Amino acid sequence: MKKIALITGATSGIGKATAYKLAENQFNIIITGRRKERLTDLKQEIVKKFAVEVLCLSFDIRQLEEVNQAIESLPDNWKKIDILVNNAGLAVGLSPIHSGLIDDWERMIDTNIKGLLYITRKISPIMAGQKTGHIINIGSIAAKETYANGNAYCATKHAVDSLSKAMRIDLLEYGIKVTAIHPGMVDTEFSLVRFKGDKQAANKVYDGMTPLFANDIAEAILFAVSRPAHVNINDMLIMPTCQASSNHLVRNS
Repeated sequence: MKKIALITGATSGIGKATAYKLAENQFNIIITGRRKERLTDLKQEIVKKFAVEVLCLSFDIRQLEEVNQAIESLPDNWKKIDILVNNAGLAVGLSPIHSGLIDDWERMIDTNIKGLLYITRKISPIMAGQKTGHIINIGSIAAKETYANGNAYCATKHAVDSLSKAMRIDLLEYGIKVTAIHPGMVDTEFSLVRFKGDKQAANKVYDGMTPLFANDIAEAILFAVSRPAHVNINDMLIMPTCQASSNHLVRNS
């Protein structure tokens, strides 16, 4: 019997790459996100390529009612969720604290912290009842360090790091694994969202360097969820070779 993995933010980037990677390794997957057409296209691609089942759930993870309705609508054969990948997240803006935009802050808090909590609150009781499961939380180097103009984003990812440790403790008695994966610079839509659609500014982020790619993180997720039952990867920090920290980066040009 194939395991079931639910992946949030599966319409692009790390979430999409993870959906491919887990499907390739014979997980049935539930893919979620706001962009329904992208979910449908991804489902068709995966089903065509791999012998697995795919279920699409389109909802806004920032909205508690939508999260509850989506999970409660799961057919019985999809309710035994083995893996939850809390991938949905974003950075918006690069303003210093004294000129930060409240809307930017709220988008990051609502997605990166509250959305993660909402979906975990719905899925973790299922895992607790099964006495098994694995929660993967996607953090960031910003969970470990704080950098100039990263104020609210860094705070949300520090929260993800702390929540991962708390989940590990709270869910220990139920045999549920918890892993936090913290990437450095990854070439996804991340910078495009941060610069609010300014492609020129977003592309400059990766000039003269080789960043991580979404598949690199998907492979790390696969590694974590494929360990033997007695092994839990608590924490993983993954950086491009040319990046040592938030503020230490070597570019070729």
